[in-house]
Amino acid sequence: MDDADVILRTYGLGKNFGKRTAVEQLDIAVHRGDIYGFLGPNGAGKSTTIRMILSLIVPSTGRLELFGRDVRADRSVLARVGGLVERPDFYLYLSARKNLEIISALYGRVDHVRIEEVLRIVGLADRADDRVKAYSHGMKQRLGIAQALLPDPELLILDEPTNGLDPQGMKEVRELILRLRGEHGMTIFLSSHLLHEIEQVATRMCILHRGRLVVQGSVGELLGHDRIAVRISAAPMEKAERLLADMDWVHELGRHEEQLSCVIAEEDLARTNAALTGSGVAVSAFAPRRSLEDYFLTITEQPEEEVAS
Repeated sequence: MDDADVILRTYGLGKNFGKRTAVEQLDIAVHRGDIYGFLGPNGAGKSTTIRMILSLIVPSTGRLELFGRDVRADRSVLARVGGLVERPDFYLYLSARKNLEIISALYGRVDHVRIEEVLRIVGLADRADDRVKAYSHGMKQRLGIAQALLPDPELLILDEPTNGLDPQGMKEVRELILRLRGEHGMTIFLSSHLLHEIEQVATRMCILHRGRLVVQGSVGELLGHDRIAVRISAAPMEKAERLLADMDWVHELGRHEEQLSCVIAEEDLARTNAALTGSGVAVSAFAPRRSLEDYFLTITEQPEEEVAS
């Protein structure tokens, strides 16, 4: 893609809280039209990054650009961004419509037309006059997204929008995200640790681990046929690990309990297994899989010094 299509870019972005580094040297690029999956285990630095993007906290290092402008120099670009950070809070004894009227007033005026539009978009128009106290968790999440949609943003940032939802609630939010991109032309930055959800909707993604960017690219590139996560059980384990380390076609080698993990091109699977057995290693399991979960675990279960390299 052309760099002109990049609407969010970070350069060496970092955040320290005292002696603790939450985010370190983060370089990401989100293109117009993306559903960008921002993946990482809990504590990886996802929410901290989102707060920096939305200017809720100040970065310790680096900088970020929105729509080609440095946010510190031109905060007006934030008007083109909507965000939902973690769990939305509302006045529970007021209706959904009244809550949105209060929030809309913070933008300078109450836009009744836009309020009705966002209620319809998130599927709450028929429950708009009900007290939020009576809403399910999934309905509250959709109301939170409605709140983020009030300024009609070009970029929508959602932090764990399906967290704690039942399967039906997750499905509703997933379908809403796809509609926002397809019917309303929004670019969506979607933070999550729920890999299956990201795999179903994202066009591009990155994996954040211990505050550092591990990998970034299109979902097809990262999960394509030429890159397959493999789990290997073999004995002796140490010999198998040494042999794999010497194979230049084996990447991201790691060890987790009694298994080795690595990433191998599909055409190299057979020769990898043959090389191990031909060298006197007893291979009891050789399991290639292409799911995002396997790829994610292959990346994040590596020792810290390997991830940092």
